[in-house]
Amino acid sequence: DEMRTRFTQVLKGHIAIATARVPVGSSGSQIDTLARMHLWRAGVDFDHGTGHGVGSYLGVHEGPQNISKRSSGPLKPGMIVSNEPGYYKAGEFGIRIESLVEVTQSPTPKGGEKDMLGFETLTLAPIDRTLIDPALLTAQELEWLNAYHARVRETLTPLVDSATADWLGTVTAAIQ
Repeated sequence: DEMRTRFTQVLKGHIAIATARVPVGSSGSQIDTLARMHLWRAGVDFDHGTGHGVGSYLGVHEGPQNISKRSSGPLKPGMIVSNEPGYYKAGEFGIRIESLVEVTQSPTPKGGEKDMLGFETLTLAPIDRTLIDPALLTAQELEWLNAYHARVRETLTPLVDSATADWLGTVTAAIQ
């Protein structure tokens, strides 16, 4: 039960980053708390940055973009950054849900005054539903998860054999 609760809290942080809309000029330090807030409410945290830039030629943690407490550079459209909140209980278990996201221009909300940025999730891999406590998710978080899994299924099914497609259908089925 503790693992499922922590996994779901980490997932909530992952979804918060994936769905965030922030003003142009915002830095990763301004959104890092979104990934941590559900863990903080439970009195726990993780000791790494929420995300880092992705480079080439094995420069995995390439900047200047990152999502962390120490980030100061502004995020800009086209940047690729990881979204990877986690939780680690010493000697027990560890959790990290990781995707790559692209910083995108996001429409200014009706009546809004600021140009906004958002994130487009690039990584397409199922999130283990057996580790999720759906009772801890809001309707919007569940909607995001089900839409993400539908996208994973629709994109990957034509690329795999029938046995894998069947498995993919099962592990990405909507949570009610």
